[in-house]
Amino acid sequence: MEAFSLSLFSWAIPLFGLIGFALAYKLYVGIQALPAGNARMQEISAAIRDGAIAYLRKQAQYLSMFIIGAFLVIWWALQLPTALAFVFGAGSSLLAGYLGMKSATLSNVRTAQAASEAQPGQALMTAFNGGAVMGLSVAALGLIGVGVLFLIFGTPAHHEPIIGFAMGASSVALFARVGGGIYTKAADVGSDLVGKVEAGIPEDDPRNPGVIADNVGDNVGDVAGMGADIFESYVTCLIGCLALAATISVADLQTLTSYAGDPATVESYKIWLMATPLILGLLGSIGSFIAIKWMSFLKDGDPAKALRTTILLASVLFIIASLGFFLVTPVNVSLWIPVIFGTFCGIGIGLTTEYYTSSKPVYEIVNASKTGPATCVINGIAVGFRSVTLPLIIIVAAVLVSNSFGGVYGVAIAGVAMLATTGIIMTIDAYGPIADNAGGISEMAQLGKETRDITDKLDALGNTTAAIGKGFAIGSAGLTALAVFGAFTQSFPAGKVDLAITNPTLLVGVFIGAMLPGLIVAFTMQSVGKAAGLIVTEIRRQFREIAGLLEGREGVKPDVSRCVEISTKAALTEMRAPGLVAFITPIAVGLVMGPAALAGLLLGTTIVGVVLGIFMANTGGAWDNAKKYIEQGLVEGEKKGSDAHKAAVVGDTVGDPFKDTSGPSLNILIKMVSILALLIAPVLAKIWIS
Repeated sequence: MEAFSLSLFSWAIPLFGLIGFALAYKLYVGIQALPAGNARMQEISAAIRDGAIAYLRKQAQYLSMFIIGAFLVIWWALQLPTALAFVFGAGSSLLAGYLGMKSATLSNVRTAQAASEAQPGQALMTAFNGGAVMGLSVAALGLIGVGVLFLIFGTPAHHEPIIGFAMGASSVALFARVGGGIYTKAADVGSDLVGKVEAGIPEDDPRNPGVIADNVGDNVGDVAGMGADIFESYVTCLIGCLALAATISVADLQTLTSYAGDPATVESYKIWLMATPLILGLLGSIGSFIAIKWMSFLKDGDPAKALRTTILLASVLFIIASLGFFLVTPVNVSLWIPVIFGTFCGIGIGLTTEYYTSSKPVYEIVNASKTGPATCVINGIAVGFRSVTLPLIIIVAAVLVSNSFGGVYGVAIAGVAMLATTGIIMTIDAYGPIADNAGGISEMAQLGKETRDITDKLDALGNTTAAIGKGFAIGSAGLTALAVFGAFTQSFPAGKVDLAITNPTLLVGVFIGAMLPGLIVAFTMQSVGKAAGLIVTEIRRQFREIAGLLEGREGVKPDVSRCVEISTKAALTEMRAPGLVAFITPIAVGLVMGPAALAGLLLGTTIVGVVLGIFMANTGGAWDNAKKYIEQGLVEGEKKGSDAHKAAVVGDTVGDPFKDTSGPSLNILIKMVSILALLIAPVLAKIWIS
């Protein structure tokens, strides 16, 4: 009966992934049928879509060389199935980003059109459904990819190719997130510095040659890049837990399942534990779909409350369904407690993020802006570091409780639970850039103040939802890294690797690992600065040399293609260094200094990466909303163009690479380093352990 049940669950995982794709396509067709606005709106939307597609094509060409090279190395060092799974994971990651971008560039103009018709509920629903296409697609891709590989390699002795899939997803996600983040923030910062700060014209003003590149950037960075990011987070959580189960001890097996001591059944019970995270992912996807459909009943209410309700609904449905799973399988029902704490850990981090990016702390930054840019920046940094405390306390609580009920495997299950509802998490995350694009199209098509008021409110909420999505991703990174750390240490014979904190080799690894997030942040921040400088120079040139452009003379248009070209080239060039450093460093440390040093590197990267990742995401979100609150007239005595607004624009400009480039790259870094260490563990065992 148990074998039949496991087979049934195993086949259901990729099958539901296919159903998820069908549901996403149905939503896509529904959005496509909505009115796309006037000719000018469609022209702008087409320019954004064409720029995004052109960038993704060039990015895929660049990454293909890396993927081929990595495929050959993995084939040589490990085995062909692992190398093929790596390519499968890399391709799935690219596809996740592409599908999200297609949906977003379809939804943005239709959201703007709904706003122009004074239908805020319909505008909200259009942006939400655009995000839902991506949310469902990302979850579906994860279930199909991991599910198919589990059907082929789902045994303790042959699970290594599944790890290759996670490695492929992580590698591409890092390059995609860094490249897309550099693109979007270079265009955004450059446009704001010359347009809003120097020329004093509105954001997304059609006279500004950088605004199309800025809106393209929203799609390649905050949609395609984020899609690859969340896809990587999702599958790495599932596979990290699966890998831990494959190497679990018999003593832990007795604690976590109904295993009665028969050596002949050890493998079948381990397979149950390997399948558990995948089945939880399936149940979370079902809960996400129901929550997405429920949104249609909430669209005319408070948008923030509606989005919170969908997350809570998906989470509650997932928790209830997971209890049913534990009750009918040989997996111990005590693991339901880590599921509960992992789920509410994600919600808790999300609510904390919402508070620090849309509540009292934002007004603290607004008040600091009244005395100038310097105090705005100083106060924003203080708010950002303060925002780290509660999420870390929540993560610590989830780890302690989960460990007490399920050991390290329980912690891994908590990480899976946090991202099991990826469908709804990605939906509200992708909603943000769609709303942002809708505002840009409204401004460029000159749809009027009433329309822009609606899109601005949706956009301000999008800053918060994006920050919440990043909070889920970085929180799950910490839990996943701990699980993968356990699987990594279990890859070596007991007592052969000295993991004592007093081991100098391990401590050296900790310091190298702590250095790595700072180095990635430095690379990416500098890259944004360099690329933004090129955009600034180009926009100034056009304002200076194109007669009548800045004055808004009829028939005079900026050369937007030049800014798109500059952003594309800069992003693809600058993404190489941080990606290669993140990929090469753990391999070099493991090969040269051994498994203990690599274990230390994982520890240092995880701790510093989680702290910096939360800080940067929340700081950038708070600065962005401080600016928007002034623009929306929510601050008494302040408005667009005031000194406080100019100071807030500076804060927002500094925060742009914080929240959309450097910060998001860190959660991918944490998981990529962890899964890479697990992948090369067999090689290290051959080299370092006799």
